[in-house]
Amino acid sequence: MHIHDQLIEECRRGSRKAQFRLYELYSKAMLNTAYRIMGSREEAEDMLQEAFTDCFRKIGSYRSDSTFGAWLKTIVINRCITRLRKREAELVYVDDISRHEMRQEEPQETVWPDPQVIARAVERLPEGYRVVFSLYLLEGYDHTEISQILGISESTSKTQYARAKEKLRKILSEMHSHG
Repeated sequence: MHIHDQLIEECRRGSRKAQFRLYELYSKAMLNTAYRIMGSREEAEDMLQEAFTDCFRKIGSYRSDSTFGAWLKTIVINRCITRLRKREAELVYVDDISRHEMRQEEPQETVWPDPQVIARAVERLPEGYRVVFSLYLLEGYDHTEISQILGISESTSKTQYARAKEKLRKILSEMHSHG
């Protein structure tokens, strides 16, 4: 029995109090997810509201084979992706990479600075890069999952991620030299 099963049950019966409680429990984490993908506070808050509306509408179809948090996060991410797609035709993923352009992944893992700095840098990434980078590094999805979420190929996802990392390094070093 998950701790939240009781609440979810009450939500299914339309209890406003239970809905509010779930919102309180999950909104901060979900707002962070939305913010990483949208790159803007306001839009993230919009997406969060819409996601919770969806969530309470669809809560009847929630099965506890995944955690509620994971289920809700999927709704949040789908909301964000849909909004980005509507907003910009330029959520285009570059797939035609000439071989030499993809340098071999350097053996040492990137040491990223603290999350605040990363968050500010990530905001400055182009949309497509930001989405893949956030889903992979910050939300912990793998490239297979990302390819399904975004409807792109796995190799595209990997490419976007590698490029996003490159770009992020540049942004971070610029921020560093100005700071």
